[in-house]
Amino acid sequence: MGPFNCIIIDDDEIDRLTVVSFAKKFPILNILGVFTNAIEALPVLEKETVQVLFLDIDMPQINGIEFRKMAVKVPVCIFISAHPEHAAESFELDTLDFIVKPLKLDRFSQALTRIEDYMDLRRKAELFEATIGGDTIYIKEGHEQTKVKLHDILYLEALKDYTKIVTSQKRHCVLSSLGLLLKESNFNSFIRVHRSYAVQKQFIKKILTNEVLLHNDVTIPVGRSYKTNLNTLL
Repeated sequence: MGPFNCIIIDDDEIDRLTVVSFAKKFPILNILGVFTNAIEALPVLEKETVQVLFLDIDMPQINGIEFRKMAVKVPVCIFISAHPEHAAESFELDTLDFIVKPLKLDRFSQALTRIEDYMDLRRKAELFEATIGGDTIYIKEGHEQTKVKLHDILYLEALKDYTKIVTSQKRHCVLSSLGLLLKESNFNSFIRVHRSYAVQKQFIKKILTNEVLLHNDVTIPVGRSYKTNLNTLL
């Protein structure tokens, strides 16, 4: 896959240079342009195929949220902001990730992994096809269908309009949002613990302050607004 064409917009020089230096460490990214404001970046959207946006939010004239609305055709948007209060609003605009400043390399690397996963899902376009017998789903993978038992699924991870289905043996991808998937009656045994994660209740081994520990020592983050969901299990 890749490289993916990206643009970087941030009016703070140090933050902007930090994003540039980190992006250059990953060959999968091709930097088309670096801008101090969103207005300068608009012509690039018209002339080039941009696949990834790295956006600050608090910028003069056109802020990051407004720019994202203008660039809805760009498949991946990563907000990098010092204002976490904008996170909820940003995720209404097809945001793949929201990073709180100061930006660290390991956190940037995590975002790159999400980009690769999401782009891979788009390429494969594997489809959620059917639920059978109440405890089994079929997932289309290429020209074949894979049978997955619901009670073998450890957790679900959201990647925009796709969902990653993770068992102890394999990861599968379906073209369905996490929210829609959880509305299926067959997924009643799952509990949402984060905007991007839902776990199967039977596999929860320990509930910690900001994460849950599953069997196989898998840790899943817990979002602040989802902690009440876990309280029902205690």
